[in-house]
Amino acid sequence: MSPTVRAQDDVLRRVQGEFLEMPGLRLTEPQARRLWGLDAASCSELLKELVDAQFLFRTRDGAFMRLEQAMPVNGRGPHPRKNVAAA
Repeated sequence: MSPTVRAQDDVLRRVQGEFLEMPGLRLTEPQARRLWGLDAASCSELLKELVDAQFLFRTRDGAFMRLEQAMPVNGRGPHPRKNVAAA
């Protein structure tokens, strides 16, 4: 394994570890670049790789977070709303 590939793998594991250690972590791409000291191209590729692997997802406003932390907005989650008839 080349030093470049090893360094990329180390950064990937570090990023995954940060998201696993901090449930609810939500970062925009510029925030991620600053946090991990990455250039724009490297950060974009890393985040794309994590989204493609279904480790992260991108929110409507462009932030990245763990797929497990996503909450449905339509009420069809683990506790669906019950219809109650009006009296």
